Amino acid sequence: MFVDKAKIKIKAGNGGDGAVSFHREKYVASGGPDGGNGGKGGDVIFVADDNFSSLIDFRYKKKYVAENGQNGGAKRCTGKSAPDLIIKVPRGTVIRDAETGRIMADISTDEPKVLAKGGSGGKGNCNFATSTRQIPKFAKPGFPGEEFEVTLELKLIADIGLVGFPNVGKSTLISVVSAAKPKIANYHFTTLTPVLGVVKISEERSFVMADIPGLIEGASDGVGLGHEFLRHVERCRLIIHVLDVSGIEGRDPIEDFEIINEELKNFSEELSQCPQIVAANKCDMASEEQIERLEKYITDKGLSFYRISAATTEGTKDLINAAAEELEKLPPVKEYKAEPITREELEEKALANSKFEIEVEDGVYYVYAPWLEPVMRTVNMDDYSSLLYFQQVLRRSGIIDKLEEMGINEGDTVNIFGFEFDFVE
Repeated sequence: MFVDKAKIKIKAGNGGDGAVSFHREKYVASGGPDGGNGGKGGDVIFVADDNFSSLIDFRYKKKYVAENGQNGGAKRCTGKSAPDLIIKVPRGTVIRDAETGRIMADISTDEPKVLAKGGSGGKGNCNFATSTRQIPKFAKPGFPGEEFEVTLELKLIADIGLVGFPNVGKSTLISVVSAAKPKIANYHFTTLTPVLGVVKISEERSFVMADIPGLIEGASDGVGLGHEFLRHVERCRLIIHVLDVSGIEGRDPIEDFEIINEELKNFSEELSQCPQIVAANKCDMASEEQIERLEKYITDKGLSFYRISAATTEGTKDLINAAAEELEKLPPVKEYKAEPITREELEEKALANSKFEIEVEDGVYYVYAPWLEPVMRTVNMDDYSSLLYFQQVLRRSGIIDKLEEMGINEGDTVNIFGFEFDFVE
């Protein structure tokens, strides 16, 4: 099954928590704090793998989570950093943020792309010792790893795309000029998935050609296979427009030419401006008058026109040589640039990470803040300096301001994840 779109969730690993520990050794008095830092969480990294040709694996597995970093230990031991999670995708996969549509990466080269960064490890209590706070009984939790819902969209990397109505001979053409062996039959929609073929000109010259199926009138409205596969021609540097000059199916090749170009334009204005070469196929079944009529129409538009018969290979060599020469004049295959996250998105993300809700029941103020839970796990409620740190967290996040806004009075009870304390102004 050919699958070229998928939506998945990715999450980098959380950083390990810092440790609260004190040095214990015979004959060493007042060893002091020696809690180590937590390890870094694993990143989520995407790499191109040429052994994959579709995104079918991502239809069955939707969530990818990297491992968390190890917690810190005693004797200033830093927790082990987690291994990165490597996700292999077909070359040419474009990754977007599912929520905003922002391009995050184009996996077209061999360079690995980090999509979600693992959280940094928390600091152990040895980092908080000062001249006035010599026995800190608290440490910092690890930072959470980044997480995104992303869409994967495969855009095949080909130098030349073959477009045209069904049954005009695109599959036959790619089968005679390359090693590709698509299904060929005398009915519409024989080809149901894009077909790639490497066309070899000489020992050192070759290019990739793609047969794009399903393009007919009304494709932009979902007729036939719709525009489902046109994304695979977006990277192409050159389009070979294949026309059935014989008209044996009762269609006018000139009308076909205009219809297909209109569908290309409806899909993408940029795609409609892509350089084109016209291949008049089935010339062995057409009259000279039919060929000359089409040739005049095409050349009047300033396009190159080639007479071919894919079934007999007549003219195919001249067509391929001309295409190779044209490719040498054109820029390399298009690569999509990652779009930086906007300032507004950054602010929204920061606010989302520190959201909280407060409800009052029977005089008790219940605070709900998921991001606060790892902080709570590292706070020693019996230690003054640790409590002071916890109070600063509540103040910076706006929780205390919200409690005061709701009319809390000194001595009222506040409950956070089951821990209750009296509010003190």
